[in-house]
Amino acid sequence: MSAQAVILMIVSMVVIWGGLAASIVFLARMPEREDLPDGGHDDLGSPPVSDT
Repeated sequence: MSAQAVILMIVSMVVIWGGLAASIVFLARMPEREDLPDGGHDDLGSPPVSDT
């Protein structure tokens, strides 16, 4: 492999694995909120649509 190919491979791996690590850190610091009630209205004020 040429030096250019190795550098491109390393940059690609840093971008992919760095994005995964950043996502894990972000999710660990700010987990999904659990204090919200079930159901509710959307931003437009309309009630949720039932599947039945």
